[in-house]
Amino acid sequence: MKTILDLETYPLDQPDTPEYAALVKRCRDELAQNGMFNLVGFMRKEPIRETLNYALPKFESEAFRHERNHNIYFKKSIPDVPDDSALYHEFSTSNLTLCGDQVAPTAVTQLYEWQPFVDFLAQVMERPALYAMDDPLARLNVMAYFEGQGLNWHFDRSEFTTTLLLQAPEKGSTFQYRTDLRSADDPNYEGVEKLVLGQDDTVQSLDAEAGTLNVFRGVNTPHCVTPAQGPRPRVVTVFTYYENPGARFTQEEQLGFYGRTG
Repeated sequence: MKTILDLETYPLDQPDTPEYAALVKRCRDELAQNGMFNLVGFMRKEPIRETLNYALPKFESEAFRHERNHNIYFKKSIPDVPDDSALYHEFSTSNLTLCGDQVAPTAVTQLYEWQPFVDFLAQVMERPALYAMDDPLARLNVMAYFEGQGLNWHFDRSEFTTTLLLQAPEKGSTFQYRTDLRSADDPNYEGVEKLVLGQDDTVQSLDAEAGTLNVFRGVNTPHCVTPAQGPRPRVVTVFTYYENPGARFTQEEQLGFYGRTG
């Protein structure tokens, strides 16, 4: 993995060292304060280049074009919310998606399956363990956002979201987020309504560089990615882990997200 990751700066292969402990503490502190942490330059340039050379042609011929209108919850019905509420305000999302089985021979798959990486995420998130998915489609996705495509406001279903940026566009594709807008005990519908109406002045923005690992609390921190601009697409890998082994999407979920089952 030393040819794939910067393990000098981020010693994930040395869990018994003070440097590893300091990295875990730093990431935990940033998660607590900001709802996310970033490891800049986590993946090296050459494996990024090789992954892009493999994946970019597939976006032209094999990718699933994911286009949908949705509210921030991706739900048709929200408990105890009237039908005319602004919470049902719809946004447009568009991207191209390659599934885990379409990028198997790449560095991002090696990283996803590397146990020290999984153990590191579990320690930072203070979980007894995390497990890779059994789902060949959903376990990891490589997504491209070409000109005009973006990911609009939403909450994630999983508590944490782990992404690795492989390529930034010339302009646009700014990651925007609102830290801890809701909690398990408080849906904060009033606050969510302000966000969807564009009235929340605490929204933050982040423009990352290729090779950056980003981990954030997506279940309570709504987020979006503004539309890409220019001929170069934004390309990002999304890694999905669960606290229990054997996790798979249902066939209905696979069809909705990927247009096929597996």
